[in-house]
Amino acid sequence: QLQLEESGGGVVQAGHSLRLSCSASASARVFATYNMAWFRQAPGKEREFVAGISRVSLTLYLDSVKNRFAMSRDNAKNTVYLQMNDLTPQDTGIYYCAVDHGGLPTLRSGPLAYTTWGQGTQVTVSS
Repeated sequence: QLQLEESGGGVVQAGHSLRLSCSASASARVFATYNMAWFRQAPGKEREFVAGISRVSLTLYLDSVKNRFAMSRDNAKNTVYLQMNDLTPQDTGIYYCAVDHGGLPTLRSGPLAYTTWGQGTQVTVSS
């Protein structure tokens, strides 16, 4: 069964950066076929799409993180990354990595499209 493990969360001050990583327990060949995404959930709020990367490395971002966050993948390491710059307190939440097994060429932003999830990593940004 596919497992995802996130890392890299922490407590930072506003304006600082963090890089999240998500490693998958898949072979490199299988991992390369996945569309992947990062979601986040703040206390009392619904889980929201933050960024996605397709199997051909096309990316999609939540409007509020465009030009601040960058998602990338290293298929040889079965890992995706989320570089987060110029963090604000509104970026605080638990960040989850997820896999869309649907095999579509396009990225989807709805959480129901993603059927494998990691346990999440906490990001806290203080003002």
